[in-house]
Order: sequence, then C-alpha cells, then structure tokens
Amino acid sequence: MRLVRSLSLRGWALLGAVGLGIAVSGAASTVGNAAPVSSTLEERKLPMKFSWIACQPNCRGWVSAVGIITADSPKNFDDFARSHQLSGATIVLDSSGGSVNDAITLGRRFRSLGALTTVGTSIVSQTVQGDRASVLPDAYCESMCVFLLLSGKTRYVPPAAHVRVHQIWMGDRADDAKAASYTAQDLMIVERDIGRLAKYTFDMGGAGELLSLALSVPPWEDLHELSPAELRLTNLVTTDAVADVLPRQDDGVPVAEAKPKDRERFVSSAVDEGEVRPQTARATKTAEVVVPTGSTAAPAPVQPAQ
Repeated sequence: MRLVRSLSLRGWALLGAVGLGIAVSGAASTVGNAAPVSSTLEERKLPMKFSWIACQPNCRGWVSAVGIITADSPKNFDDFARSHQLSGATIVLDSSGGSVNDAITLGRRFRSLGALTTVGTSIVSQTVQGDRASVLPDAYCESMCVFLLLSGKTRYVPPAAHVRVHQIWMGDRADDAKAASYTAQDLMIVERDIGRLAKYTFDMGGAGELLSLALSVPPWEDLHELSPAELRLTNLVTTDAVADVLPRQDDGVPVAEAKPKDRERFVSSAVDEGEVRPQTARATKTAEVVVPTGSTAAPAPVQPAQ
C-alpha cells in the first residue's frame, strides 16, 4: 500500500448573511512582500496561507489563516513567524480544515505563542482614506479548523460564524464510505489518530463533548454545526467579547455585510510532528457533504465613525 497524500475536494464554503465586523486602517503583508488580503473561493482551495494584517496607527494587527491544512502548513507557519512578532497575536481562521496530525502540530505551535483565536474572513479594501482592513465574522471553521480554534489561549466565536464538526476517515474511501472495504491496518490508523486528537483536545482545554459530537457524525451525513450552547459545553468559546481577541481603533464597532455564499469541504492526511511517514499508512479524511456551488461577491466593510 502507498501513502495517500493528495487532497480531494468537492464542495466549498464561503460566507453569508450579516455579521459584526472590526474595521481598522492598515495594510496586509505576507512573507517577503506586501499584498492586499481577501479571502476568496480560490484561496480556500489552496494550502493554508498566513498573512499579517497590520492596523495603524493605534492598534496591533492580526494573523489571517486561510485555506487547507497540509503537511507543509506547520513549516510555512514557522517561516512566517520568523518575520513577525507573534507572541500573544490573534489568529483569524477561515478554513475547512485539512490534515489531522498536521493540524495538531500547527495548533500546538499556536498555543506555544499564547495566541488568541477567532473565526472570520480578513479583507483589505481601498478607500479614499487609504486601505481599510476588516474582519467579516460570518465565516466557516470546519472539522480540523475547529481544533485549531481550540488552540487559542482566548477563543471567541462571533454569533454569525459557523463552526462545524464530523468524523475523520480514510482519505481514499470517504467518497463512498459505506461501499468501501477496510483492513485491520486501516482501523488501526483511524483509532491511532483519534487517540492523538483526544490527547490534543484535553491538552488544549477542550471538553470530551467536542470529541463526542465530532465522532458521532459519519461521512455520509451532513456536518454538525455547533450551537451557542455547544460551543460553551465543548470549551471552544472562552469569551463573549470580540474586544478580547481583536484590536479596535476606537470605541465604535461597525457592521460589515456579506451576501450568502457556498460551503467548503476538505480531505485530511495523517501526519505526525517529527514522524516519518510509513509507506503503509493511509490518509484520514473528514466526512463530506455535497452542497450547491455558486458565485461569490466581495463584501464592503462599513468604516468606523470618525
């Protein structure tokens, strides 16, 4: 048997409805160059990208983490971190998840920095006053992204955000999980990764209810969206105040709007921090659901009152 490393994608999630936003002036930069940041459908199909959203002159910026968690994500984050002072920084997640064990590795990196986490889409718009950065909270954080969210020392989930969970699965058989056959080696890999995920969950301060909810959703069912009560029950949320995780320039918190968009899914691969990948290992994958695909519209953030 050979290791399955490729990602298989079916549906994609975008943002929708009306949500609470934080708008600040500034510019976004990536490793080595500066560029505007907007979370698009195309970016979510790519491996996770880390960008620094700078807000000036009176507040600190945040990290935008957009895309699929892959085997390269921990190293890419380490490279990104060398160019920025990230101790205690906020990480804004916009992701459908990805590799189980690489997400665990990345989450431990976040916790070691004392990072704060939230869900949202970071955008930078050009205005007559200059570039304006904002966070649209009506975003999706699914499957292993949920466990990245858990890595934050302080964790905030906007009421408009969608946090959804489901099982991990073998990457090459999730499309037709019921019809596929499984070996004892396959079951060992899945149970091993569940054990690693359980340890990580408790290390991060999560509750057993998070594992129970996620592991109860098989590949052939829709993802389970956590209710506000379940977000509290699982310890995914530690604060109800957006100001605890996102910087503000003034006392005004403007509203940003986004039209409804589609949803996204992902496949994960089993990888350990520092582990040599065995040639007999198969990838684990989270359950998928077929969803409609449509066009995207760029939301326009409302600027803060002067």
